[in-house]
Amino acid sequence: MDWQEIVALAVVVLTVALFVRAAVRHRRRRGIEGSCHCAGGASGGLPVSTVLRGRKGERPQLVVKMK
Repeated sequence: MDWQEIVALAVVVLTVALFVRAAVRHRRRRGIEGSCHCAGGASGGLPVSTVLRGRKGERPQLVVKMK
């Protein structure tokens, strides 16, 4: 093997290692966030409704309503 093949193989190995690291970190973070029992989308609180409206030539408006 000459030096170009070794460098190309090193780049591929580094890329795979970074993808595996990101997947493990994502899975670990998802497990932590999933068990925090904090207020989220599935809480028993009031649901929120958002409406985005805008007309041609006017500034768009974002309206958030508590139901």
